[in-house]
Amino acid sequence: MNMFKNLFDSLLNVRTKWIRIFIPVLGLAVYFFFLTFNNVHTETYDIEPLTNARETIRSPITIENKQETLRKTREASESVEDRFDISEDVAEEQIGYVEEIFTAINKLETETQELAKSSDGPVKLSNQEKVLRLKELLSNSITEKVDDSVFLRLIDVPAVERKRGMDIFISYLKDEYHIGVRTKNKTSAIENVKENIKYSPLDNNMIDALTELSEFAIVENSFYDQEKTAEARNQAVSNVEPVMINAGEVIVREGEAITNEVYEKLQLVGLLNEDRNVFPVIGLGLFILLICSIIGFEMNRIDNQKRLDKGKIASIILISFFVVSIMKVISIFTTQANQLFFIVPIATGVLLVKQLITDRLAIVLSILYALLGGIIFNGQIPGSLNIEAVIYFLFSQFGANIFLMNVKDRLAIVRSGIGMTIVNIIAILLFVFLSFEKYSLGDVIILGGFGIASAFLSAVLTIGLLPFFETGLGILSDIKLLQLSSPNQPLLKKILTEAPGTYHHSIMVANLSETACDAIGANGLLARVAAYYHDIGKTVRPHYFIENQLSIKNPHDVISPIQSAEIIIRHPYDGAELLKKNRMPKEIIDVAMQHHGTTLLKYFYYKEKENNKDAREEDFRYPGPKPQTKETAIISICDSVEAAVRSLKEPTEEKIEEIVSSIVNDRLMDGQLDDCPLTFKEIKIIHQTICETLKGIFHSRIQYPTKEAN
Repeated sequence: MNMFKNLFDSLLNVRTKWIRIFIPVLGLAVYFFFLTFNNVHTETYDIEPLTNARETIRSPITIENKQETLRKTREASESVEDRFDISEDVAEEQIGYVEEIFTAINKLETETQELAKSSDGPVKLSNQEKVLRLKELLSNSITEKVDDSVFLRLIDVPAVERKRGMDIFISYLKDEYHIGVRTKNKTSAIENVKENIKYSPLDNNMIDALTELSEFAIVENSFYDQEKTAEARNQAVSNVEPVMINAGEVIVREGEAITNEVYEKLQLVGLLNEDRNVFPVIGLGLFILLICSIIGFEMNRIDNQKRLDKGKIASIILISFFVVSIMKVISIFTTQANQLFFIVPIATGVLLVKQLITDRLAIVLSILYALLGGIIFNGQIPGSLNIEAVIYFLFSQFGANIFLMNVKDRLAIVRSGIGMTIVNIIAILLFVFLSFEKYSLGDVIILGGFGIASAFLSAVLTIGLLPFFETGLGILSDIKLLQLSSPNQPLLKKILTEAPGTYHHSIMVANLSETACDAIGANGLLARVAAYYHDIGKTVRPHYFIENQLSIKNPHDVISPIQSAEIIIRHPYDGAELLKKNRMPKEIIDVAMQHHGTTLLKYFYYKEKENNKDAREEDFRYPGPKPQTKETAIISICDSVEAAVRSLKEPTEEKIEEIVSSIVNDRLMDGQLDDCPLTFKEIKIIHQTICETLKGIFHSRIQYPTKEAN
């Protein structure tokens, strides 16, 4: 039956714990979702083509305009002219025919002169005979295409003029053939040569002959190359960049006509289709789910360590509300030209969480806040994330977390702000130097001022908000603990003046407890300060406690053991009431109430047992509760150890080891450590640390000789 009851209680505790964590985290998730909703959800428009835009419309996404890309690709392909292969052989062949004509005419003249020399009288050939003889010397390719009149004109031209005309004519031919003569430009090539000949410094017969010869000399030497043409077109197509519609790009301005092209763009980016807006919202929901799941996991982890109370839950939620809300407000005034995210006091949350809860949670939340900032400062462009904002927020918060150390007063936050200023400026310069955009010196100074303002505001807001969390929500920070550790605190003065022995005992317990807590990673500062106040209840009846009985008779000698036990047992609860009355933090009140757990007052119990065999052990036990935290358990052990070691007349290392082992084992066997999260490994470390500390305090000293000894 007890087994089922324990199982039911366990299930009930788990259910209660998860409800206690789940409901606040769910509320936080809903708040995050609605705050970032417009950063991913785009407005759709019910408009028709060929109307005027009522407002300026920007693209919410970056997407390729495939139809426009295809059009540009087609234009690029069509713009490539056909590629032709110029044949040098054809050019050389035609020029060779021209040279052959002039060479043959020269040879004809030479033959005529030699014939005249062999004959006693002059020999004169008729034009027909000259042409016939010339044709015998020329190739058929020439004689079939060149008219006889051309030959006659060339024959009539003097040799010198003919040579000059040939050189000029061949140079014109080479120019045209070098360019390439195609079917469609053959006529123009011939006309170019004729035009050049017409204005050349030659006699008319030569000009006429060469003009007619141009018809023969100019032929096609440039032929269509399909392979080169295809290669050139493919190269042109590959050079075409995809036509992109970028996020934030203006598609149509207010008052402009919505042409079919503009309408197609609006349709492409989803501004005319309500269904497409669902997917970014689903993505945002998953993103928020992941973020809040991590927050819930960390809260559960702290709860398992019995460090999560209502005040800390409220602190996590309120700090998250504050940080995300201030980012959202500043994002409203942020533009591409005005990067106001640099001024966001993002580190405020980290500074508060680190002091109020744990370092680990501060680091986790700093990452989550930075990711949320990337969405909030995305310019309300779905699917985009402001990476600069994410990186800047991460550096700023990590800098705050690193520089906030050795907290002794609120000035530590100011010192952390100075460190944050340096980190912020370095991060801003990083973006300036990495950017392709050229920043002027004035822009750099303004951005640097934003970084300085961010650090300053973070420090100021932290100092201003910290008392609210400490007082309003009952959160105990290191700064608050340091204030409570001041000897000028009224309750500490009360212990010192009314129970000086207890005060000294508390100081010793505080030293031991802090050292032991630090050794296992617990909160040493909390243990020290709580130890100062743990026996405040003894001030109600200080003389009933042996450390305050200086030169007076022990009052327990004149009362019964049961009465003595009632007085002694009462002091933790008197102390708790006194601390509550003075509005001390709950953690310190719990230590005062729990540091004796349900231990047995053995001395008075056995003393009563000598006279009353029916004495009940329950009457001599503290009502509890047992220590619930590591710090309380350590103070409980150190309290007993310090009192026991102080009672030794000659404390040796062996005796100290024996007493510490005895007390630790007694606490374990009596179940006093069952409700705290201490592990056996940690208990072993605590045991060793206490022994080493006590040995340092009670080390052997040299016995100096007295006068009597001399």
